[in-house]
Amino acid sequence: MSDLRDRQLAHLTRPESRPALVVVDVQRDFADPERLAGYGLTDAALATLDRVVTRIGDLVDAARGAEVPVIWVELGSDPARPWRSSNWLRGGDYDAPTSPDEPCLIGTPGAEWYQMQPAEGELRVVKRGYSGFLGTDLDARLRAAGCDWLTVVGLTSECCVYATAQDAAQLDWPVVVPQDTTAAYDHHVNAAALFQLGLNVALLSEADEVVELWKKAAR
Repeated sequence: MSDLRDRQLAHLTRPESRPALVVVDVQRDFADPERLAGYGLTDAALATLDRVVTRIGDLVDAARGAEVPVIWVELGSDPARPWRSSNWLRGGDYDAPTSPDEPCLIGTPGAEWYQMQPAEGELRVVKRGYSGFLGTDLDARLRAAGCDWLTVVGLTSECCVYATAQDAAQLDWPVVVPQDTTAAYDHHVNAAALFQLGLNVALLSEADEVVELWKKAAR
């Protein structure tokens, strides 16, 4: 296994490698404790969430310092386009209108980024569902920017991070997921998500290792 990992890392740090950081859904409706009361998070889960959000912010700063492109993928729920399959799955009514409690409604405070903000000129992609690639031009814009491997971070590990990382892998992107830069609202769920990511989708890492990979790629 170590030999395999060595080969994977060698590809990521080869000369002229061009990494990118993809930040998924660190928005108030998913990260701000004041907006998560209905999820029933424990104090331990809230502490983990706070630690992960801080770690993501640190990695964003490191990416900017290393001149690694930062791409912001955000949920934008549009009442004019109800996500009907989600309505059906969660409430049984396929034709229900978008609920005012739907997370990240476009133009509402819940859709705002939490404890971090895209900088001027950084790529932003608004998605309708789980994956940052589904129904967006994210893949084309990453390729136009010359990127060739991705670090995917954000919220939550079992949902939008997983879906975005999986679609990236299926679109031929090598994907790295730092385990300290994603979380779920239950530690068992997060552990299962990370296991699945490592099994079929991504190289699991830590934020500090990713920064070192960026430095090696730059050299």
